[in-house]
Amino acid sequence: MTTPIRRPRALRLARCCAPVGALLGALLLGGCATAPAAPAAGDPLQGYNRAMFTINDKVDKAVVRPLAVEYRKLAPTPVRRGVGNFFGNMTDAWSAANDVMQLHIGQAAPDILRVEVNTVFGFFGLIDIATDMGLYRHPNDFGLTLARYGVGSGPYIVLPLLGPSTLRDGSGTIVDDYVYSPTVALSHNVAERNSALGLELIDRRAALLPTTDMLANIALDPYVFTRDAYLQRRAAQVHAVRAEGLLTPAEDGNE
Repeated sequence: MTTPIRRPRALRLARCCAPVGALLGALLLGGCATAPAAPAAGDPLQGYNRAMFTINDKVDKAVVRPLAVEYRKLAPTPVRRGVGNFFGNMTDAWSAANDVMQLHIGQAAPDILRVEVNTVFGFFGLIDIATDMGLYRHPNDFGLTLARYGVGSGPYIVLPLLGPSTLRDGSGTIVDDYVYSPTVALSHNVAERNSALGLELIDRRAALLPTTDMLANIALDPYVFTRDAYLQRRAAQVHAVRAEGLLTPAEDGNE
């Protein structure tokens, strides 16, 4: 039995920030940019969280974002879309596995079919044929599986280099990123695996550039804005998996 390869922390930061990006546009239209506020009921660790948010933001600005900007400049749109589709196809397989663990077979069936179609007919996921067939992506993870069986979210927490989370969802990343990691299954060669992980990181961050730049320019308090975006979207997902298991289809972030 091989030991799971740990993902670079910056990659997990980009991955955790991705769900936030999906909701930021809606919050902006709703005028949710807020001024600094007292600790919310679900944010008793706000002092620590703000400090860690600032550290994560500095790391992103110094390292991850500059690389993503160059990647966006150098890689043509079809290449970026293909890279995003490829890694997204592997993540879809894990989403389908969580559908099954949550006993939402009605959701699992089309998600499994989506992976099969894109893998076989989309050249291992480089081309997203399934979406055009009406088989949309439904991101799922082990944190939601824990929620499905009644595990409470716990307090909001900003994880070092991983970004916004909760106590439950942070625990879920141990399974998502340590026990199961589709990207590290690409090769037994450590150098090749690390290269794939780095490419996935940069591709994810590049897809988020328009959203995060908008956030930086508009939000009066980026910490509160990001926290509320994450918690609102997560609450909607938890309600879905506890009710009928119908998660909202994800929007394509690749350009």
